[in-house]
Amino acid sequence: MQRMGLVIGIDPESIPEYKRLHAAAWDGVLNRLRASNITNYSIFLREPENLLFSYWEYLGSDFEADSAAIAADPVTREWWAICGPMQRPLDSRAEGEWWAPMEEVFHLP
Repeated sequence: MQRMGLVIGIDPESIPEYKRLHAAAWDGVLNRLRASNITNYSIFLREPENLLFSYWEYLGSDFEADSAAIAADPVTREWWAICGPMQRPLDSRAEGEWWAPMEEVFHLP
């Protein structure tokens, strides 16, 4: 199992809608995540900095293939089309990244 943490900004005016959408996340999106070996997925909000922190655990053996399956899923792509404009990627992210990955520096098992 691999733990993953990522961060992104959010447009402050979009926070209520972002919360509303995630309170009733679409079954198709959730099912695709599960099928791609993502579990224990959470998103946290930090205000007033307007940062989103996501955490999940990856149970698979080929993250690149599982990520590609998520990105190819039409329901997930529709979800991203709605949520993506609300997000503000960090200037420090690497080319091709949307959410910026974080380094795990501590874990209490």
